Amino acid sequence: MKVKLIYSREVVEKPILADIVLKTNVLINILEAKVNAQKGELVVSIPATGDKLKEVLSLFKEAGVQVQEFVETLRINWDKCMACGACISPCPTRALSFKEDWTLGFDEEKCVACGICATVCPVKAITMP
Repeated sequence: MKVKLIYSREVVEKPILADIVLKTNVLINILEAKVNAQKGELVVSIPATGDKLKEVLSLFKEAGVQVQEFVETLRINWDKCMACGACISPCPTRALSFKEDWTLGFDEEKCVACGICATVCPVKAITMP
């Protein structure tokens, strides 16, 4: 499961993610991180399900970290999309690419919802939820 973790100023310098990995034995993969002394925002992939996933999410919340589950990473209006490719190069995770027929391909598993593609799309066919 992919989630966004938001650390407030009060907890940003604490090793919360490391503690949770050690407590649960779930190897959490950091897909994107923006951290400074004031706050932190991480997009992570948690390879767990059921009770183990609930435990991991609960531990983050108990530690004062806000957890936002990704239901949808971005929206592409296929009627507007010209398949110009302007969104492909800036995508840091290669979630966007050309298919064999030169239409735009989107791999939601790779997407970290950074919003770069929405910013560069010349026809605004890509939006963030």
